[in-house]
Parts: sequence; structure tokens; C-alpha cells
Amino acid sequence: MNALLHAHSGLRWIVLLLMAATIIDSAIRMYRPFKDSERKLALFALISMHTQLLIGILLYALSPKMQHIFAKRSDDIMSDSTLRFLVVEHPLMMILAVILVTVGYSRAKRQSEHWAKHRMTFFYYLAALILILLSIPWPFREVGAGRGWF
Repeated sequence: MNALLHAHSGLRWIVLLLMAATIIDSAIRMYRPFKDSERKLALFALISMHTQLLIGILLYALSPKMQHIFAKRSDDIMSDSTLRFLVVEHPLMMILAVILVTVGYSRAKRQSEHWAKHRMTFFYYLAALILILLSIPWPFREVGAGRGWF
């Protein structure tokens, strides 16, 4: 479990880096000709997001800490902001972010104009990045207190 938690925590930095790089790249390339090789950055961001999701699902399903939380009444979970974040908010917003990246990547592939491909990637990936940043249990937030940066 500890290895999965560290992998999930460490991979977030790769996801954030790839997402930011893809957004910046798409913003720049909206005004340049589109080539297939330019899509690799968005693809790597997509793959890292899906890998992160799979590790998160494993942690969610197999973690003894989560099993202990699930044993509580739903009223107790929803009334505690930290538990609600861990059980509901974090997984839901991350799944939405993965959906945004997946839909954005797929819709961008279907666009015929190069600027439209990059605009589609830019807005979908930006929305996903905002969701990710809001739902990470950062050490400076109450839900992430004591967790550390990695």
C-alpha cells in the first residue's frame, strides 16, 4: 500500500508537468501548422492521467484506511470535511478531469483545422488542470496536513 501511495503521490508531479506543458504547447501551436508528431505531448499527458487514475482506483479499493472510512455511516463521512474530501470530492473531481482530458484529446483528433485541434486541446486540458489543482490534497490545505509534498 505504501508503494502505491508514494507512486500516486509522485506521479502527480509528472501529470502536472505534462498537463502544463501541453497547455502551453497548444496555446503556442494554435498559430502554427499542425503535425502528427506534435500530438505526442498531449498523448503522454493523457496516458499519465489514466495511469494515475488506475493507481488511485487501486488505492481507493484496497487501502485499509479507506476500508475503515467506508465502515462509518454516510452521515459521519459527509459531515467531516476531510473524510468527505477523501471519499467523494477527490475521486469525483479527478475522474471528471480524466474525462475532460480524454474527451478533449478525442475531439481534437477529429478537427480538420490545425488551430481548432490545438484550441480544443488547450481548453479541455486547462479545465482538467484546474480541477486537478483544486482536488489535490496539498500540504497547506486542511485535508493534506501532514502528508508532505511527495
